[in-house]
Amino acid sequence: MTVTFRVFKKGSSDGRITIYLGRREFVDHVTGSDPIDGVVHIDKEFINDKKVTVQLICTFRYGREEDETMGLCFKKELTLAEMVLFPEGGESQPPPSRLQERLLNKMGKNTFPFTLNFPMHSPTSVILTMAPGEVGEPCGVEYYIRAKIASTTDKNRESMVNMAIRKIQYAPTKPGRQPCTVVRKDFALTPGELELEATLDRQLYYHGDDIKVSICVKNNSQKIVKKIVVNVVQCIDVAMFTGGHHTSRIFRVETSEGCPIGPGSSLQKQFILYPSARFCGKSGVAIDGNQKGDDATLASSTLLADENNRDIFGLVISYSVKVKLMLGAIGGELAAELPFVLMHPKPNMRKMMKADTLSFNNSQDNEEPLVDLGNSMQDGLRMEPLRRRNV
Repeated sequence: MTVTFRVFKKGSSDGRITIYLGRREFVDHVTGSDPIDGVVHIDKEFINDKKVTVQLICTFRYGREEDETMGLCFKKELTLAEMVLFPEGGESQPPPSRLQERLLNKMGKNTFPFTLNFPMHSPTSVILTMAPGEVGEPCGVEYYIRAKIASTTDKNRESMVNMAIRKIQYAPTKPGRQPCTVVRKDFALTPGELELEATLDRQLYYHGDDIKVSICVKNNSQKIVKKIVVNVVQCIDVAMFTGGHHTSRIFRVETSEGCPIGPGSSLQKQFILYPSARFCGKSGVAIDGNQKGDDATLASSTLLADENNRDIFGLVISYSVKVKLMLGAIGGELAAELPFVLMHPKPNMRKMMKADTLSFNNSQDNEEPLVDLGNSMQDGLRMEPLRRRNV
């Protein structure tokens, strides 16, 4: 069986410079992130008077592109890491990985390996959904690997290519405590109090899981509970601005079943919630970056090593379930909030490589691979060309 590895490839519009990466998703482990390793190839170019650089770019758009007028820009572009590939500056470089070695052997001359690292506290890739008919770039945080070749004598001669990547987080191996809360409300002119106990079945959920909420209402007051409302709320904190906060209702259940709950009565009830980006249908909801259509999922909860650190920037995502007891216009409401974590499970890399290898071997009888860099039956590489996008 031939073991194959995907290699993502993207070239500039003039074909002078090309980026090769073994993957486009890099994991943030809270205490550190996976390094970005790849190669840059210069196609048929005499580069003695050229300068070749590769950069890790983070773009943060915090306003709509159509609202940018009179030179006002709602987009910040940050260069988080940079490496000069040619001419060599004498900087110490880590040894090339196995993928880089094979690419260097295959491409030959004018091929340069690079390794870039995410800085601490850099945000994960998140974008906000756009309203129907809205054009332009979506708000959120996106990452690119940018490779440039420029002439040292003529600054107007420059070729550049951007390849989009994602920085992601996976769910922790140990979930936290089961969320549970008890809230009470008393009234000024009447004796007794209203008690609400709400509990989730667990603290950690994966995308696509159902959320079970159990409530227990004890009405020892003279008020009447007329309706129960349960919401799944997504909270977005913009860490680069003071007071930047946005909430979106992902899922809502409103019921009068079991109501009214009169004085001296009680009620126990369970709700099943289905939070999903597919059924949300609203703008301004945070989803995982660079995902569209049916593959789009809600943005994962952001894990932080230190929530009080002021060096954090970007978007911080959190989720909670809010339960409200509606008492009418005069009585007001009683609300309880239960925070939870929504993330993707950590994948099994061995199973992913085996599945990709089997699918590639089965497709060899029907179609020819785009590019095959494997000279050995034990180690093959195939290219996935990417379409260009102007950024």
